[in-house]
Order: sequence, then C-alpha cells, then structure tokens
Amino acid sequence: MDEKQKANQNSYLTFRLGKELFAADVRYVLHILPVPEITEVPNSTDYMKGVINHGGKVLPVVDTRVKFNMPQVEKTKNTCIIVVEINSNNDTINVGAVVDSVHDVLEISDEQIQPQPGIGSKYQSEFIDGMIKEKDEFIILLNMNKVFSAEEVDTIVKTPETGNQKPETKNQES
Repeated sequence: MDEKQKANQNSYLTFRLGKELFAADVRYVLHILPVPEITEVPNSTDYMKGVINHGGKVLPVVDTRVKFNMPQVEKTKNTCIIVVEINSNNDTINVGAVVDSVHDVLEISDEQIQPQPGIGSKYQSEFIDGMIKEKDEFIILLNMNKVFSAEEVDTIVKTPETGNQKPETKNQES
C-alpha cells in the first residue's frame, strides 16, 4: 500500500444494534466500558438512559436503540458503552452510547465508502456518512456529531443531576 492510499484511510470501530452493523470513526471513540449502574435522570428525553461516574466526572449515557427507534432488549454480557467525543458549540462533550456489542476496528479507504441508498432508510439520513460492504454485510457509517446534535447534547447535559453544567467538556477556543 502506498502513502497516498494510507492517507485516504480511516479507522472505524464497528458495533451492533440488533442485526445492524454500524461504524464510528475511532478518532471520536475514547473508551469502551462495561455497563455499570446508571443513575436515571428525571424529566429527560426518552433516549437519555441516565448518567454514570466516569473518571470522577458525570458522563451522560444515551440508549442508542431508543435514539434509532429500535425496540429495547435486555442487557447481555456483550452490551457495553462506547464513550464518544462530540463537538458542540465550540465545546467538546463526552457522551456514552449503549450498544449491543462491539466488534472490530476496520481500516476503510475513502474509495470503499458508498453513498447511502436514497430510498427507505429507517435511520435519519443526516446521521449517515455512507455505507461499506464488508464481506457479505453492509456497515452503516455514522457521523456521531450528527447523531448527537448540538441541541440534543445541550439537552442531555443540562439536567438536574448534572447541576445544569456540561459534564466532561473541553472548550476548544482556548
């Protein structure tokens, strides 16, 4: 593989929700955690699972199945939380996303990414950066900044439990 091909490659973490395989750019994946006890947050959105203590800081946790309008299932030994970094209004905010299981890290070249089909997508098309065919399966490439929009992140983190402060933020303007 030459240098130009390497420059056009990115690493993606693949994970499952039900039968669907998704991928997130590893540049925004900070940690993969087992699911601890989650503190529920009163009056939060339906997909807001609650908050956890992560390294001494409050980490909002989102039920990704609910976010994608998928039926809820019982937690298994493979269920985990992917901690992702979201850019919101000049801040970087960490959010935990509950997924059914984590799989591989794939090296994907820009040429392998296909546009999403224009018909009948059951997921909001603005969440999706493209599709990849790997072996006999399609992988949906997610844009995590769009999955968790700035307004939603602000709603998630401004809760009574977090004292109306944004947990785990880093201001990018400094």
